[in-house]
Amino acid sequence: MNSQGPLSVQPILNFGEVSLPIGERTLIMGILNVTPDSFSDGGKYNTLEAAVERAEQLIREGADIIDIGGESTRPGAETVTLDQELQRVIPVIEALKKRGLRAPISVDTYKAEVARQALEAGAHIVNDIWGLKKDGRMARVAADFGCPIILMHNRVEAVYNDFVPDVITDLQESIRLAHEAGIRNEQIVLDPGIGFAKSYEQNLKLMNYLDRIVALGYPVLLGTSRKSMIYKTLQLPPTDVLEGTAATVAYGISQGCHIVRVHDVAAIKRVAVMTDAMIRAK
Repeated sequence: MNSQGPLSVQPILNFGEVSLPIGERTLIMGILNVTPDSFSDGGKYNTLEAAVERAEQLIREGADIIDIGGESTRPGAETVTLDQELQRVIPVIEALKKRGLRAPISVDTYKAEVARQALEAGAHIVNDIWGLKKDGRMARVAADFGCPIILMHNRVEAVYNDFVPDVITDLQESIRLAHEAGIRNEQIVLDPGIGFAKSYEQNLKLMNYLDRIVALGYPVLLGTSRKSMIYKTLQLPPTDVLEGTAATVAYGISQGCHIVRVHDVAAIKRVAVMTDAMIRAK
């Protein structure tokens, strides 16, 4: 087992030929769902041309990273086969590389083979919503490519003995799996998994303990954009909760989160810049 301990946040997150600072400012990850059934934008970008245009728009609006997903993770979504996911994701990555996309590409998948082919096609980072616990080969893929990997908190069932400590223990287990496979500390990013295996009340509670996850010593990504926690609170449809998403982003940044994963890049970029300015002044 790798005996690495946690680190104080590294100054640079390396994506091969591209690197981004951690801690100097909040990084913006723009969501690109190339699916027909994602909960708020399904079907909008599931053609190659639409996906490429959307990625370039996200970059113009201020995205630092583009996160491409080929399978919806909304509750009740149909499972996508390996071939289906590859057919959705790989051509988009290849097209973006040919266009000279000026940002690292993340692949949002829990399938090791999708991750491997995406990295071979030119992706830079793996975003695993199961924190290495769904596909036992995923950790080795990330280790072999030496790429950053996002370890998100998730469970099959939202059953906890002591909610916040259990979430932290689960994330530490993902970190252990990463270390055992040879993934280095500087490759690891944590995600508290807002909206996954958590009740409405638990999601709200976890927002108050994000600093506990930050204290583990790794960069933390916060993905709250258009989540049920927000639209249930506001009693609005997922496509009409920009202000609610902005509130969660500002609060998450104030708790120490380093990266935010969002649909509405232009507006949230402004929120992040203003929040960063206030925090730096403090």
